[in-house]
Amino acid sequence: MALVPPKRRRGPGRGEEAGAGARGAAAPSPAALRFPEVTIYLAERHMGRTRRAFLTRLARAKGFRVDQSYSPEVTHVVMEGGSAAEASGWLDRVLGATGSLPRPLLLNISWFTESMGQGKPVPVEGRHRLGVPLPTRSQGDPSSLPAYACQRHTPLNHHNLCFTEALETLAEAAGFEDSQGRLLSFRRAASVLKALPGPITSQSQLHRLPHFGDHTSRIVQEVLEHGVSSEVEKVKQSERYQTMKPLILACQGIRNLAPDPGIQQLFTQIFGVGVKTADKWYREGLRTLDDLRGQTRKLSRQQEAGIRYFEDLCTPVWRHEADAIQKTVEAAVRQVLPDATMTLTGGFRRGKLRGHDVDFLITHPVEGQETGLLPKVMGHLESQGLVLYQHTQSNHYQDLKDLDHKASQNTTMDAYERCFSILCLPKPPASFHPETGEGPKEPSRDGKAVRVDLVVAPISQFAFALLGWTGSQHFERELRRFSRTEKRLLLNSHGLYNPEKRESLPAASEEEIFKHLGLEYIPPEQRNA
Repeated sequence: MALVPPKRRRGPGRGEEAGAGARGAAAPSPAALRFPEVTIYLAERHMGRTRRAFLTRLARAKGFRVDQSYSPEVTHVVMEGGSAAEASGWLDRVLGATGSLPRPLLLNISWFTESMGQGKPVPVEGRHRLGVPLPTRSQGDPSSLPAYACQRHTPLNHHNLCFTEALETLAEAAGFEDSQGRLLSFRRAASVLKALPGPITSQSQLHRLPHFGDHTSRIVQEVLEHGVSSEVEKVKQSERYQTMKPLILACQGIRNLAPDPGIQQLFTQIFGVGVKTADKWYREGLRTLDDLRGQTRKLSRQQEAGIRYFEDLCTPVWRHEADAIQKTVEAAVRQVLPDATMTLTGGFRRGKLRGHDVDFLITHPVEGQETGLLPKVMGHLESQGLVLYQHTQSNHYQDLKDLDHKASQNTTMDAYERCFSILCLPKPPASFHPETGEGPKEPSRDGKAVRVDLVVAPISQFAFALLGWTGSQHFERELRRFSRTEKRLLLNSHGLYNPEKRESLPAASEEEIFKHLGLEYIPPEQRNA
């Protein structure tokens, strides 16, 4: 059948969750959907980015719904070149090995091509199926849990939220005190719990888990027995923690809250403020946003913008808002450089429905064409009145071996051309809550301020930039630690370097980077460590 083009080598480009969009394949409007009972998800593994984009456009043109990210609404998962065991294992990882979510049909490519040929979904027969679900791992089995987060599949939703929240609170508090050792200890333990296929129900399950010592085990035991940890509660009630970390609900999507004089505001939540600056302000006796507004001489231009748009920037950015921003910015990018591509990265690429900012990675298939792109793009957006704040830095990358000290220091900073900005997202006159469907909400008088980071990478470094900017932060830290400790290689967002041979290891895709490191490829939606 001539429906499917021959496979091509998978080149760098948009990730799996945005693959089809790289070619401009827009999802059909609800009116164009001919088969609303069918929602297809095309698994990119073995299929390839280009081929997946083509098949997505084909199916949408025929009235099928094809989702770019896996969700509980998916009814048909189509794979190519995979075994029944691989398909079932993949689905178990996506669902978090839980039986509470509906399991879609796992189908091979033959069902898809036959459906496209007939212009409608064909009945699913035995020859189309990729097998039945396999038994999952025993809950909390430490023998199957590697020590590095980059070796583990970590879904967005996991089974041990009450324990990980307690450990991450202690990790945050350690970070506020600049105690990196304690921060990493708590964070690694929390990361392990996120990767377990089932909930922790007894302390005996912790005995052979990596990164669990007496302290972390004691915290989990307290939560098991009493529902809370006294140590965690003491940290939460401290003035220092309440100043550095808010107890208000702004980050949970509740807007228009008047500051409660009995609750301290978050300094580290302000755009442009890190832990050291927040600690300095705390030591100077500053406690609230009003205190800061009265000390404008202490603020940078970035921090002033952070305070000016504090309420909006504390409100989650929803996935549909990120998509709207992408369309606007992508139009500006194409206006300046028609063949450039833009990829949504960060938590949204890992499957999150909301985040605190939006990150985009831009490249061009011809090396060097991307140079100097951002000032022109930002100028185009500014002419539309969409730029509330911007700070652009030029590409100061020299050579990977000159940056290897950054990899050895576990820094996530890179030297790409980038723009830290606050853009105005126009608000509709009325809307409803994306999760509950409740609404409409009170109309807004103007647009919503949204943090947007634009990063430009040359095509030869795009795969490394995509990996680095996808996250999670802990996954990336562990990936660099594994590279350095186990493989004696230095990894950062520009490349992979062998200091002994003094050579770089090129990669045209994230899969090739994992292959260089001898690791199983972990898809973005399983990197929520």
